[in-house]
Amino acid sequence: QADEAFVTLATNDSYAKGAMVLGQSLRNHNTTRKLVALVGPHVAEPCRDALQSIFDEVRLVDIMDSGDTAHLTLMKRPDLGVTLTKLHCWTLTHYSKCVFMDADTMVLSNVDELFEREELSAAPDPGWPDCFNSGVFVFRPSNETHEKLLEFCNETGSFDGGDQGVLNSFFNTWATADISKHLPFIYNLSTVSIYSYLPAFKQYGHDAKVVHFLGKVKPWNLAYDAQRGEVKGHSSSPDVYQLHPDYLLMWWQLYSKEVLPLLQRAYGDTPFNSGCVEEGEEVSRDRSRLDLAEQPAPITAPPPQVSSEERKQRWEAGQMDYMGEDSFDNIERKLDSFLK
Repeated sequence: QADEAFVTLATNDSYAKGAMVLGQSLRNHNTTRKLVALVGPHVAEPCRDALQSIFDEVRLVDIMDSGDTAHLTLMKRPDLGVTLTKLHCWTLTHYSKCVFMDADTMVLSNVDELFEREELSAAPDPGWPDCFNSGVFVFRPSNETHEKLLEFCNETGSFDGGDQGVLNSFFNTWATADISKHLPFIYNLSTVSIYSYLPAFKQYGHDAKVVHFLGKVKPWNLAYDAQRGEVKGHSSSPDVYQLHPDYLLMWWQLYSKEVLPLLQRAYGDTPFNSGCVEEGEEVSRDRSRLDLAEQPAPITAPPPQVSSEERKQRWEAGQMDYMGEDSFDNIERKLDSFLK
């Protein structure tokens, strides 16, 4: 067990906060494995110091960028280029087996049993289940594999511009060869998938072991009022409402109680954006943070009634009314009325 490790990656201070929450959640659920954080040069020294309070090893790595602007633009996620830096994890050859977990994941219970799996074990991606999601995967560090992956990147590139496209093309028998390498979805429950099959979430969600805040908006893009126990900074963007409120609150509670004190100690008198709202302080209206600032609601006429058929068509087109009829609470109430 001493030569097995959970590994994550932080390329900037925001993702470093996510990595700290992940690491602390692993500690809180009594993992017996080592914890390793790979960090890029843009992570500030105080953040690295705070990471060292949680992780056994904090290793500085170079940023690798796919440079594949065409595919990244297609996905509307140009930030994913640097996730190719994730491939550095194969160079951790002083470990015999590792589990990689993205910095936007959080464990809900002990997951040490993942080390019983072999390379490359991962859960299906909710967008295309014949591909695995690279947010959680089991691998064996190897310089030879690392060199082959880099060579593969140079020759073939990535069909989505990021690490998931590379890894699915490289480990291209995952979908068909060995079912034991298919991790159950509870090891990588993406918050964006909860809406797409809510009855399944109600049936199986309580078994979830890892939650993955997949998508453009992350928990650290919002703000938290510890006095009221409320997450602030909501926007009219449906991306925010794909973050399940219970998991979002869990993330912020863990961050404010156990991670923030480490950051405050590391930063000392140097100001930094904690993400937490002090008592009596207004929520930040800084539009640069993914345009998540609160805006006064315009006075408008009540929305016209939508027919059942039109509503169905909107769902099929992925145009749900997250803030209105299709809000999580409304759907949950409707389901409860059927399931009772």
